[in-house]
Amino acid sequence: MLELAGIIILGIIAQWVAWRFKLPAILPLILIGLLVGPISTLYTEDGSKLIEPIWNGDKGLFPGEGLYYFVSLAISVILFEGGLTLKRAEISNVGPVITKLITIGTVVTFFGAGVAAHYIFGLSWQISFLFSGLIIVTGPTVITPILRNIPLKKDVSTVLKWEGILIDPIGALVAVLVFEFISVGEGQAFTQTALVEFGKIILFGTTFGFTFAHALAFAIKRDFIPHYLLNVVSLSTVLLVYVESDLFAHESGLLAVVVMGMVLGNMNLPNLKELLYFKESLSVLLISILFILLAANINISDMELIYNWDTVALFAVIVFIIRPLGVFLSAHGSNLKFNEKLFIGWVGPRGIVAAGIASLFGSKLILRGEPGAEYITPLVFMIVLGTVLLNATTARIFAKLVGVFLKKSEGILIIGASKLSRLIANYLRKNNRHVVLIDNNQTNVDKAKKLGLEAITANIFSDTLADNIELNDMGYLMALTGNSDINKFAIDKFQKQFGENGAFRLVNTEEVNDPQNNPKEGLFSHTDDFIKLMDTVRKYPAIHEIDLKDKEHYDKLIDTSQEEGDIIPVFTKHPNGSIEIIPANSKDFQPKGEGFKLVYLGKRFAEEKEPA
Repeated sequence: MLELAGIIILGIIAQWVAWRFKLPAILPLILIGLLVGPISTLYTEDGSKLIEPIWNGDKGLFPGEGLYYFVSLAISVILFEGGLTLKRAEISNVGPVITKLITIGTVVTFFGAGVAAHYIFGLSWQISFLFSGLIIVTGPTVITPILRNIPLKKDVSTVLKWEGILIDPIGALVAVLVFEFISVGEGQAFTQTALVEFGKIILFGTTFGFTFAHALAFAIKRDFIPHYLLNVVSLSTVLLVYVESDLFAHESGLLAVVVMGMVLGNMNLPNLKELLYFKESLSVLLISILFILLAANINISDMELIYNWDTVALFAVIVFIIRPLGVFLSAHGSNLKFNEKLFIGWVGPRGIVAAGIASLFGSKLILRGEPGAEYITPLVFMIVLGTVLLNATTARIFAKLVGVFLKKSEGILIIGASKLSRLIANYLRKNNRHVVLIDNNQTNVDKAKKLGLEAITANIFSDTLADNIELNDMGYLMALTGNSDINKFAIDKFQKQFGENGAFRLVNTEEVNDPQNNPKEGLFSHTDDFIKLMDTVRKYPAIHEIDLKDKEHYDKLIDTSQEEGDIIPVFTKHPNGSIEIIPANSKDFQPKGEGFKLVYLGKRFAEEKEPA
């Protein structure tokens, strides 16, 4: 009981440490696992581990292969949660790159790392390629925390995010085929077995994932599942899909849950965000437990096997030669720039799937007496720990060094997706600004998406918004909801993260009626609250531009807008096309030279003779 409670407590402490110091959680988790596992044998009186994951006759948490069953089921939940976050709209620009990364990149890693392991460590070809198959995967559990803390161009973060989730089942598939090769033997028997296994994994993985996704969606839409059971029914369905698919084809369950998550994530499904919140919390707990267990399961003798310069050489070849080579071949001919390819080639940390399957296959082959099998688990863990440590500590520095770090975040995050917000966002998008709308009203989000706008259904009171890597380039924040409390909360909570260049909110009714109360974060003007803006948009749903002659002309237009009503200045547009948000103290703007424009919504100024 003490060990079980200790794992959970230590896991959550590690998660907090990772959050506090902006590190991937896997790093402190593995270190804790090693400390309570193999390293603890050096200072305990009887030489036993503080936490023994597998029952050894005296102590242990899981009998037989129980640990690996638990690991497999936990990984299925983690990958399903990752699949839910994959949206088709994200890959409009980089879809071919992602496809090549999980095909060409996989081939390069498989053969490159296999050859390296064979010649550096002298392992058999079978064991070398099993090792290379296991380190194909990167994984969302390690990629996402790194990307959260680095403002990158959206295409770069999208490539890394999608690769991390989609490549997990592919790496598992390759590892299974190599394992079958070792088990069955080479020649015709293996060829037949490999083809059959490959076909079964693809067939059953996609079929089960697609079918159960639609079945669960049908049940949710028809209200066959009560709200309080939605999360646990979804969880049990994920486990059912994984187990059923795995019974028909070994390791096809990973593909099945990813497909199921992707299908559900791209449906217009009610309560999807609640499902995501639940799965994310569950994933955090499972990851905390898994990495400590798997690291603790390593023996000190396993670590001594790879404590030499050969390990350093293998690590260097994989990280500095094979990974960049795979990325550059996969991104050849794409829209990605050289420095963006270089950064993607640098960031390739391995994660939970590699560690979990390595522990399973390594143990099985050791029991069968396969020469060199004892190297599988420690070598894979070395790659996992080494790549995570390297990327966690250098990714931000390397991003700045190669020039992919966004020095100034120009994206605009708009809280609220009402007609007002959609009108403003559409204008900004047409002027080449990255705009994202946030609303917990699905109808508003759907209307925004129909206009081609990027919109997310989210609750700003949830921490998930702060962790969304798609918002890494946000530098401006505009709170445009009809609820003044929500607007103020958005400014207080997200100003540092999303509003480093400016955070603004609509003034409320009380502030409008009190001329002395002009908040510094007030938006557009001191006299235009949400009700006034919506009324103007209802009567005049358009945004116009008017050329500015000088400062005096600008001040006159501002005065006119306040006197006449139904004219609301929103932005100033510079000669180079850049746009600035007009705050409530709007007369501070100083146009310098010609080519400046005032952008406003509502009816046209009387002096304007021609459409802008």
